[in-house]
Amino acid sequence: MIFSGTSAPAAIACARNPLDADYQRLLNLCPALRVRLLAAGEPTPARAQGWYSAAELATDPAALADALDGEAARIAPLAAERGATVPRPHVAASRLLHHYLWSVCVLIAGPWQLARRVPSIGGTDLWLHAPTGDLVLRPRAHVTLEGEDELRAELRAAVVGHVEPLLAAFAAPTRRGTRALWGMVTDDLASAIWYLGRMLDAEPPTGVVAADPAASGHSLSGHPASEAGPAAAPADVAPAVVAPVGIGPGEATAVAAAGAVLPGRTEPLPGAADFRLLRGADGRAHHTRTRLGCCLYYAIEPGNACLTCPRTSDEERLRRL
Repeated sequence: MIFSGTSAPAAIACARNPLDADYQRLLNLCPALRVRLLAAGEPTPARAQGWYSAAELATDPAALADALDGEAARIAPLAAERGATVPRPHVAASRLLHHYLWSVCVLIAGPWQLARRVPSIGGTDLWLHAPTGDLVLRPRAHVTLEGEDELRAELRAAVVGHVEPLLAAFAAPTRRGTRALWGMVTDDLASAIWYLGRMLDAEPPTGVVAADPAASGHSLSGHPASEAGPAAAPADVAPAVVAPVGIGPGEATAVAAAGAVLPGRTEPLPGAADFRLLRGADGRAHHTRTRLGCCLYYAIEPGNACLTCPRTSDEERLRRL
């Protein structure tokens, strides 16, 4: 069944869009998510001020070029601080795409994790600010279904439907083929679900602001440090999850949920979430996975690939953890 804050039957249309509460909680939980929600009736962001909708980024080369220039300008001084050369254009394009994909995956998967609602985010519902990389979202419709498998399929379809036009536009600037681009989407969807699980474990009592436990990971220009007991996880996953020593219940539930959403062979999303456990000398467990594709973080901070990079050995992961 589809519900909408703007186009539902009268009895529902008069009510507050339930996604508003989902997103408010999501923003409170996820400090790495740089998104502002538009209130009902609030005007759309202005192109003249550097805001571009997803549809514009996908279809207007000038809009995409402006966004890519903004990303290059943001990461160049950060790379210089870390001893890297000025990142090449395809590095900036890959970093911007990673930032966008991760953000939209959190925005779609978050309400699913928190309340079993899958938002429908159209190409004119989400805007990127070229100078800063910030995002603005106008929440609209969502889907809720009885069956968990069906709802997971709806989640994948919502992500695919939103990002597919953007991948075509980013193919040339990132110098990546179709399978590599969809591998990025798979990585960022798995990462988004995982991240929210860890944030749920860190959720403080009401009125207390938690620090972001991912903040010590890789975060450039506000990009998510996405590699690093919530009542809202899918009902068929939560009861069966037992967290190993060192793993919080929110993270354990999220990793199980990511595995169910991304079991492999869910084209066009290649591969699987494929999380595994590493155990340190103290016996504590740590989840990890190996990305299907490189996010090129090492090109900005030489000698320090991200924690889920294919270049990073398990021994190095444990050392950092």
